[in-house]
Amino acid sequence: MKANFKRLMGAVAGAAALFGSAGAGLAQEAGFHPWMIGLQEAATEVMDDIRWFNDLTFWIMFAVVLFVLALLIIVMVKFNAKANPVPSRTSHNTFIEVVWTVAPILILVVIAIPSFRLLYKELEIPQYDMTVKAIGYQWYWGYEYTDENMNGLAMDSLMIGDSMDAEKDLAARTEVAAARGVTVDEVPRLLAVDNELVIPVDTTVRLQVVAEDVIHAFAMPAFGVKIDAMPGRLNETWFRARQTGVYYGQCSELCGLNHAFMPIAVRVVTREQFDAWAEAAQSDLDTANKQLMAAIASERKVAGSASEITVARN
Repeated sequence: MKANFKRLMGAVAGAAALFGSAGAGLAQEAGFHPWMIGLQEAATEVMDDIRWFNDLTFWIMFAVVLFVLALLIIVMVKFNAKANPVPSRTSHNTFIEVVWTVAPILILVVIAIPSFRLLYKELEIPQYDMTVKAIGYQWYWGYEYTDENMNGLAMDSLMIGDSMDAEKDLAARTEVAAARGVTVDEVPRLLAVDNELVIPVDTTVRLQVVAEDVIHAFAMPAFGVKIDAMPGRLNETWFRARQTGVYYGQCSELCGLNHAFMPIAVRVVTREQFDAWAEAAQSDLDTANKQLMAAIASERKVAGSASEITVARN
């Protein structure tokens, strides 16, 4: 029995390694992994509220479905031809009619109150620390740091790899991974970009969104952000990321041929790392990105060594 249990646990561990190794680094960084069900882990307070509201509506729907199912079963059992050979000729019931009118209204009120609160929270921009402008193009994103201390820093953000050729795509992502000092799994297919939007942690960011050509949509699930990018119209939203890492999103408006290939990558770093990157990016963006990745790799190495020491002591 004990030997069988060990073999079973070994098989489970092997399966977990097989399916989980490819996305382990990505899951740690981006908050999602293969075979994931449900919403991404929240990186902002707004996303916390969205997840809570999602759970609330789920359980309300679950209760309604169970109630309707119970009614259907009662009807099938109690009012079939065999159990009820003489059917009732009742045309209406005042109490039941009042209940089935009032109950849905009450359910909608219960849903509406937190819904309005959440919508207000998403749209009402608090006192912000910095402003970033996201511009949708066919088919990539451009970013502008509009604050005076950023000296008009701007960049284009294009997808890494080849969407049509798997071998070329893997080769391109492998090259970028080597340059950044990470594994190829941390340069996810159809999501990684050459120039990531770099944001300091615990900083309230006002995000202005516009499109240059057609309608796009800036969507970042972990931040609870999704807003249309309209030609000739400036839309605004905000976010405040509370933990470092890289977060991925995509254009969520069908904008043309390469709609699926204009991802969004936001790298949240410490304030010290952001300040150093912003200063270097004024003169050379590529060099600034390399220095930032080197700083992050060094930080990971130190954290890994500290973790190993802690494990050894325990």
